[in-house]
Amino acid sequence: MKLSFHYCAKGLSNCYLAGSDYEKHSRENRDALIIDPGCMDESILDFIESNEYTLQGILLTHNHANHTAGLRSLKRIYSAEIYSFNSVVMGYKTNVVHDGDIINIGSFRVRVISAPGHSIDSMVYIIDHVLFTGDVLSAGLTGRTDSAYSAMRQIAMIQNKIFTLRGNYIVLPGHGPPTTLNVERRCNIGMELFDENRNRTRHSSLSLNLLDMVNT
Repeated sequence: MKLSFHYCAKGLSNCYLAGSDYEKHSRENRDALIIDPGCMDESILDFIESNEYTLQGILLTHNHANHTAGLRSLKRIYSAEIYSFNSVVMGYKTNVVHDGDIINIGSFRVRVISAPGHSIDSMVYIIDHVLFTGDVLSAGLTGRTDSAYSAMRQIAMIQNKIFTLRGNYIVLPGHGPPTTLNVERRCNIGMELFDENRNRTRHSSLSLNLLDMVNT
């Protein structure tokens, strides 16, 4: 698999293109996928056209504007199918994906993990040894959430569905630099801070309960 990274300055987000290997596929069967088109510019077009790829699919990790803003321009040029948790994105019908799905898109085999928390529609895609994590997991951090419940849910999804994956993976997040799953398992500060805050809350609750017992 050939990977290309594109930085979308307006949304401060990452867009990725995955192309099939030259050695394994003839010129007529070279496929590409785009993950989170937060922009559509000349460099993205050049990657597809200069490598003579056929854009087969558009994978959306979640429906936030800084990850989907290039969708309309893409659809004007290519007829690629959209894959998302949502049935409609920016007026386009999609192929709805679910947790545990395995999707064959052209020459690509894509595994899907649902990981709500940052947003209800957050999805992680696995292609070969690469995790496209959107805003769920990035280098040293976890996704921003709007409530304590969402934070707890996201942490549980990361611990139970992502960190339990066997072996190491390259992690390509929606923002920031790439990382690896082994590194995040060992030293993701977002996970550590959540655990510290949770333990602090438990200790505070225990102290309050002891005070109540003493005062009664």
